[in-house]
Amino acid sequence: MHEYSTMSDEVICALGAAVGEDNVLLAEPMSAHTTFKIGGSADAVVLPRTPEAAARALDVCAIADVPATVVGNGSDLLVGDRGIRGVVVLLRENLSDVRIEGTRVHAQAGALLRDVALAAADAGLSGMEPLWGIPAAVGGACHQNAGAYDACIADVLETLTAYVPGAVLPDGSRGKGSVRTFGRDELAFGYRESRVATDGLVVLDAVFALVPDMEASICARMDDYQRRREEKQPLELPSAGSTFKRPAGYFAGKLIMDAGLRGYRVGGAQVSEKHCGFVVNTGGATAADVNALIEHVQAEVREQFGVELEPEVHRIGEF
Repeated sequence: MHEYSTMSDEVICALGAAVGEDNVLLAEPMSAHTTFKIGGSADAVVLPRTPEAAARALDVCAIADVPATVVGNGSDLLVGDRGIRGVVVLLRENLSDVRIEGTRVHAQAGALLRDVALAAADAGLSGMEPLWGIPAAVGGACHQNAGAYDACIADVLETLTAYVPGAVLPDGSRGKGSVRTFGRDELAFGYRESRVATDGLVVLDAVFALVPDMEASICARMDDYQRRREEKQPLELPSAGSTFKRPAGYFAGKLIMDAGLRGYRVGGAQVSEKHCGFVVNTGGATAADVNALIEHVQAEVREQFGVELEPEVHRIGEF
C-alpha cells in the first residue's frame, strides 16, 4: 500500500468502527470499481451498509484530515494509474436498496438507475425510461444531473438526503458533518451540474416522483431507448460513457469524427469507431493512455474548429 502520513492504524480502526471491520479494504484496486476498468489502488476502500454508516465514515475522514473520495458505480471516472490516496467511500456495493411508496420511488445512493427504472416499471410508474440505460448510480447521477434523450435527473427528482461537510474550524481542521434533506428547487440543477457538486454534498438517498402508466407501455419505451443505445453506442467495450460535454452549438462526437479521429488510438485507449464521442478501453488501457488521447482530441478539435471540448469524465487520483 502507498504510504499516506495520516492513514494511521488509529484511522483504520476508526473506519472499522464506523462501517464494520469486514467493510474496510486496504490497497484495493480501483480498476475493479470503475466501468473503464482502469485505475490503481486506493489506500483504503470502505463499504458502508447504511446511510448512517456512510456519514460516520465521512466524519472519521474529516476529523482525521484524510481525503475522502465518494464513488458509486464509477461510470464517469478515470482513476489515475497510481491510485487514490486516502479513503474511497464506495456506495454501490451495499447502499443500493430501492422501494416503492405510492407514486414515489425511494432509492439509496448506490442503486443503479437501471434498477430504479426497472422497479418503477414493475410498479407501473413512468418517468425513468429515458434514464434507465445510463450506467450510473443514483448518487453520481444527482451529482452531475445525468441525462439522456432530452431528459435528466432533475425532471423526476423530488428530494434527496445528503451528507453536508462540516465547517472548517479556526485551526484549519474540519468538524463533523450533518445530514440534511433538500428539495429539487434547492439544488441548482443545470446541464451536467448541480449544487451537489459545487457544495461537496454526498448523496445518501433520493426520492423520485413518477406518474402511473401501463407497465407494457413503460417497458416498450425502455426497450426503444435501449435499442437506440445499442445501435449507436459502444456498449461492448469498457468506457466512462460520453467523454466530452456537448459544446454549445455542436456535437462532440461529430467534431471528433470530422477531425479525422475515428478509431485514433493511444496504447489501449481508442476513439470509438462506433461513436466518436466515446473513448473506449480496447484492453489493457492505462489512465495515462486515456489522458493522452483526451488531450490529443482536444488539441485537434481546437486547432481545426476553434472549439474547446470539456471532458465529462472526472479524472481523480494520482496520474
